[in-house]
Amino acid sequence: MVPQAGTLPEHVRVAFGVKDAEPRPVVWAGQRAWHCAEVLLRPVADNAVAAWSAGVLEGLDVEAVRLARPVRASDGRWVVAGWAASRFLAGASEPRHDDVVSASLRLHAATANVQRPRLLDNRDDLLARSAAAAFGERRFALDEATGGRLFTELAAHRRPMKSAPQVVHGELFGAVLFDGDGVPVVLDLVPFWRPAEWAAAVVAVDAIAWGGADEGLIDRWAHLDEWPQALLRAALYRLALHAQHPDASTRSIAGLERVAGLVAARL
Repeated sequence: MVPQAGTLPEHVRVAFGVKDAEPRPVVWAGQRAWHCAEVLLRPVADNAVAAWSAGVLEGLDVEAVRLARPVRASDGRWVVAGWAASRFLAGASEPRHDDVVSASLRLHAATANVQRPRLLDNRDDLLARSAAAAFGERRFALDEATGGRLFTELAAHRRPMKSAPQVVHGELFGAVLFDGDGVPVVLDLVPFWRPAEWAAAVVAVDAIAWGGADEGLIDRWAHLDEWPQALLRAALYRLALHAQHPDASTRSIAGLERVAGLVAARL
């Protein structure tokens, strides 16, 4: 069971050394959390992923990107009763979509040598299934009205990619804040084993579909080696995810329909 941010247990505050700090509820990059002095406490959906993410971020250095360094509990654990902690970094969400794409590429240059985590071996959640469908590794019956039809049309243009897979954060859109100096701030990692350009392309697809980005965002990164196919797989990923999502509707797919048209025109 995922703990609720609205009920921060005292023993969690004790474990992470902030018992005497006044907890203040905040929303950090869309996540409900508690700001306790210099520490941010947040509930996590998957203890294993949160612990892996903290272990990677502890020693990672990324050019021109600030990482919210993880904080260990008093007994050395990264996660206590479904809660994780990091150093609090102030920041705000801004529509700086090119900067997020750039941050994605720099982040993944730093994670290029991170070993594939074993926790991905048997992963079968909605995100993993959608990514596998986008790369042609698995097939699913997708609802035609909420993404399946567009998925089939776009998938016909899929061609092999030469870029090697690596550890990437596959859900960066909306998860990057900017500090007072305009430096992007990243809290954690949502791991995928995919090419780095794909993760950047997911940011671009999301930004155009839901973030109000102009279509020129796609063309400004066209110099990347496999950008068209990375974009195609990013669009397929989101279409597959939307078509399988229980809250999907013909209204919520409008942004993805626009992106699909833009991507198809560039293949």
